[in-house]
Amino acid sequence: MRKVIAAWSEKNKVDVQVDFLTAIGNKINITMAAEAQAKTGHDIYAFDMWSVHEYADSLDPVDAIMKDFIAKYGKIGRAYEYLGVSGGHWKAVPVAWGSAPLTPCARISLMQKHAGVDVRKWFPNAPATPEASADWTYDTQLKAAEACAKAGYHFGFGCGATTDSNQTWGATFGAFGADLVDAKGNVTVDSDNVKMALEYAKKMIPWLPADTVSYDDASNNRALISGKSAMIWNPPSAWAVAKRDNPSIAEDLWTFPNPRGPKGRFVPMRPYFFGMWSFAQNKSAGMDILRYLGEREQMETLTSAVFGYDIPPYLSMSDFKIWAEVEPPKGTVYNYPIRPWHDAEYYVTGSSGPPEIGVQAWNRGLIPTMVSKLVAGQSIEQSIAWAKDELEGFMR
Repeated sequence: MRKVIAAWSEKNKVDVQVDFLTAIGNKINITMAAEAQAKTGHDIYAFDMWSVHEYADSLDPVDAIMKDFIAKYGKIGRAYEYLGVSGGHWKAVPVAWGSAPLTPCARISLMQKHAGVDVRKWFPNAPATPEASADWTYDTQLKAAEACAKAGYHFGFGCGATTDSNQTWGATFGAFGADLVDAKGNVTVDSDNVKMALEYAKKMIPWLPADTVSYDDASNNRALISGKSAMIWNPPSAWAVAKRDNPSIAEDLWTFPNPRGPKGRFVPMRPYFFGMWSFAQNKSAGMDILRYLGEREQMETLTSAVFGYDIPPYLSMSDFKIWAEVEPPKGTVYNYPIRPWHDAEYYVTGSSGPPEIGVQAWNRGLIPTMVSKLVAGQSIEQSIAWAKDELEGFMR
């Protein structure tokens, strides 16, 4: 990032100071809140998930930039519009930097031996057709989870109120059309689709780890790296650590899109944005940097620097060379970004309802907690009743 900014700085003869704020102790969020309140600080800031909406009144619109980008790179996914548009205006520019979906990462050998499937045939490291992955459904995932669990290799899905659990079960509910709230904010949790999603979760529970409720965001990584899990949903961080600490595991890993449900193939995404404060002192230069950082060239440079971990917001950018080059094994993350033949879309948990409700459901871990109640032995009806009460509380 320093090199990318330095290139812009040199070309435009403008001095730029770049600060990297840690998430440890919530420093980046605390600084964000302090600057918005004091109306002074940085010109440009990095916004994660719901924070664009949270600070929308303090951000300058970037509609002109986004209009040009969409015309140049193609339509952007609903996940980015949902989190980046407030009051009818784009309030920040979606970027690859920091943006990572939660896709399945499976042990090739274990899935072949115990579940009878070769994930590389579904999603080869080359262009394919949607028909190649037609069998990768939630029913297939359930059968594979059962087979692998019986062999001693559970799928590493957590049910705690964490980011990963929100993403895993949120996308699962989305694939079943199990919306807790509709676009107008009406509570729809007591629906046939929600019951269908919970029925599915109930069938999965026996094949999940015994400590699934206490999972944190690193638990699934540890399970995969140690050789105890056949599959997790996660960005390639577990693969990267295995490459360093347990190469034999890394060589046996393959990343690919999520299963298809009744409503489609939804890949849970946590997008990042760059936005400019309305009180910024250097707006002309700031807008130029936002446009520069959102361009394909800079996105590819930054994505390549992290071996393809960060995903750009436009489908037309899924052809960066880095995903074909990363190994071992060759092509292990080729299908990490959504590609045209995946017939998939990025999805934000809670995006069926207004963002002011979705963020509360996210922070409360509403959907994974509904699943954890089933783990604890409660009924589907009890889980729905609890969620309904919580949602109605959000709106009081």
